[in-house]
Amino acid sequence: MGAPRLNQPTSPIRGTGLAPERLLAAVEAAVTYYRAQLEHAEGPRAYLAERGLGVVVQREWPWRIGYAPPGWSSLTRHLRAVGFTAEELVGAGLSTQTHTDPSRLIDVFRDRIVFPVRDPGGHALAFLGRTGPGAADDVPKYINSPGTAIYDKGRLLFGVAEQQDRLNEGWTPVLVEGPADVLAVWLSYSRSRRSGAVALAPCGTMLTHDQAAFLRELPGAGRNIVAAFDADPAGHRALDRAWQLLRQPRSPGGLLAAEFNAGADPADLLRRPNGRAQLRAALQRRARPMLDAVVDHRLNRLLERHPRMLGDIDGKCAAVRALVPLLFQATNPDEAIRIARRIVARTGAGVDTVAIAALTHLEDALSISASPIGCRSQGGPRSTATINQGDPNAGEYSHWQTWSIEIHAHREAAADELWE
Repeated sequence: MGAPRLNQPTSPIRGTGLAPERLLAAVEAAVTYYRAQLEHAEGPRAYLAERGLGVVVQREWPWRIGYAPPGWSSLTRHLRAVGFTAEELVGAGLSTQTHTDPSRLIDVFRDRIVFPVRDPGGHALAFLGRTGPGAADDVPKYINSPGTAIYDKGRLLFGVAEQQDRLNEGWTPVLVEGPADVLAVWLSYSRSRRSGAVALAPCGTMLTHDQAAFLRELPGAGRNIVAAFDADPAGHRALDRAWQLLRQPRSPGGLLAAEFNAGADPADLLRRPNGRAQLRAALQRRARPMLDAVVDHRLNRLLERHPRMLGDIDGKCAAVRALVPLLFQATNPDEAIRIARRIVARTGAGVDTVAIAALTHLEDALSISASPIGCRSQGGPRSTATINQGDPNAGEYSHWQTWSIEIHAHREAAADELWE
């Protein structure tokens, strides 16, 4: 029998009009079913053990990781047999209709390791499903439960309910890519520790404004928030987005980026000899300011497209102009000077070039009337007009206006400061 064609529900939100307690009960019943299936699934159990996650196979709580077996309708048949209706299974995001026969239901998750997604109160609302061992290359690595009346994936972070004790005690929040990374960090800290890092992950999406707001409000965010994504282009884009969302309004503490070797992530580190200690060190002692990483990512993308960009003065000036806007995202003048130093070091441009480019960008952002000065090393702003309060950029740049004008007025002193 060939693969059935899926029929997407006509309602934009599954489960609308159904009793929420029935949807919650269906998801909780699926958690129990999937957990029981893992006990007899040798391949997934071996895979989790190989990844250093054997503890979550042996110990059910608090994560209750499970396995969705192959076959089109294993879960659906089980839940129908215990009294759940077809409408409830579709509404809970556990089953879906086929296009050729809308009366036929099939499972959303098949041959996948499944991670329950809970709200902060501990209610299971949905699942993240990872491909099992031996999956074809064209199969998506992760799939997420569809949005339902009880589940909005853009508002939740995986791992909150299971780690409430650590969050409440003010452990440093770490934003990671997926559930395996969350578990890797969790395993790297014993419960006897009085402080440490606690990892959370978006539910199959890019970080959202709601998730960023939740992170900023955590007790440990007053110390730092660390981003620890894969060291690949997708991970770099995720970190850049995290920076943009977490910095506004200003984070109560520092924003840091953990450093990993290319192709590595927290779950990969866990498998190495002494991996738990290496992961703890990467998250807490070897993390660097997040804005430094964002600057490097932007320049690296430019150099990938234009490998010879820094080979002449015009290319260096173009690179400086692309990087200078990030300087104004610094939280204070000291950080801005550090970022300016980094731009000088990475591009090979002169200090004066970076200072003048910063002034030019500020003028443009504040709509100050002045002749263009580009990326030259002479001249400066002709106007110190006050900030246009109607300008949407005013809030972003207002606290930099005086500092930037001082750079122009005292360029030699500023150059000395950058090179100290």
